[in-house]
Amino acid sequence: MRGTANQCGSSVQRSRRWLAVPRLSLKRRLGQLPPSLRIRSWQLLKPLVQARLPPPSRVSKAVYSRAPTRLLSRLWGLLNEVNLPRWLRRPLLSLYVWAFSVNMSEAEEEDLNRYQNLGELFRRTLKPTARTIASHCVVSPCDGRVLHSGRGRGSQIEQVKGLTYSLDSFLGPQDWREPSNLSLPFLQQLGVRSSSRLYHHVIYLAPGDYHRFHSPTDWNVHHRRHFPGSLLSVSPHIARWMPSLFCQNERVVLSGQWQFGFFSLTAVGATNVGSIRIYGDKDLHTNCSRHVKGKYHDYTYTEQHGPEGLSLVKGQPLGEFNFGSTIVLIFEGPRHFKFQIKAGCRIHVGEALGTF
Repeated sequence: MRGTANQCGSSVQRSRRWLAVPRLSLKRRLGQLPPSLRIRSWQLLKPLVQARLPPPSRVSKAVYSRAPTRLLSRLWGLLNEVNLPRWLRRPLLSLYVWAFSVNMSEAEEEDLNRYQNLGELFRRTLKPTARTIASHCVVSPCDGRVLHSGRGRGSQIEQVKGLTYSLDSFLGPQDWREPSNLSLPFLQQLGVRSSSRLYHHVIYLAPGDYHRFHSPTDWNVHHRRHFPGSLLSVSPHIARWMPSLFCQNERVVLSGQWQFGFFSLTAVGATNVGSIRIYGDKDLHTNCSRHVKGKYHDYTYTEQHGPEGLSLVKGQPLGEFNFGSTIVLIFEGPRHFKFQIKAGCRIHVGEALGTF
């Protein structure tokens, strides 16, 4: 595992602080400047980096949740796709790489001049040798930081420690399954057996992370549900004080089956995420100008791919984001399943999530 115990501990400690101004790796990056510039620059930026905001009130939460993040995100998405003149590519893209600590040595194309716009840099592919797929049955679908890993408590799962949300709000009614089952408890609607347990795993993708996501296991995707919701930030600081954040945001839920029963992967949108794309799904259009709160759009993969649905193998490319966002895994598993990763740790595509 690439993250050490000390890194995990310090990450958890940082996530407990109240909303802070993003550091953007400034302190570490400024340390690379010449001594004369380093002292002056750090003195100017120190008040900004160390700023702390007080615990948000109900009013501030309400104001933030009503901000025009969808419009801003669409504008940002359009800006990302504007092709840059060749003379501007390296200076502008280098600034982004510098600010967000992007590891370009892992990219299949390391030359910044070859990226026509910022969107192409976000969606960059990696070298085939950059990631290794573990032999475990469930691996990480993306690069990022673990917000939470654990077992569901009935039909409630944790967003972060101390904040929970309901599965039926997050996944929506299971009316695409057997209609006669809608009167049953939600776990039974999902087909979760009493001899199994429900597990969940949340990974946050920062702006500098690799933005493509992969299949976390061998499974069959039967159904896709698109919720056109808000586009609030999903950073760990916001997730800590905004209840049911993942249920408010735009998201794409993929549901199906794996060897132990129910399995789902949800790509959650966020501020400045211009799109969520699922490879091969041409009918999916996210962050559109018109949406009705509470509505969702269903698509059944069994109609296109047969009774088994869309078959995916572990590590197979599945989709991509623009900018940063969150992946939520919710799956049925044996009672002796154990996660090998803790909240606050860094994780990469293909690294083992757990074992049994």
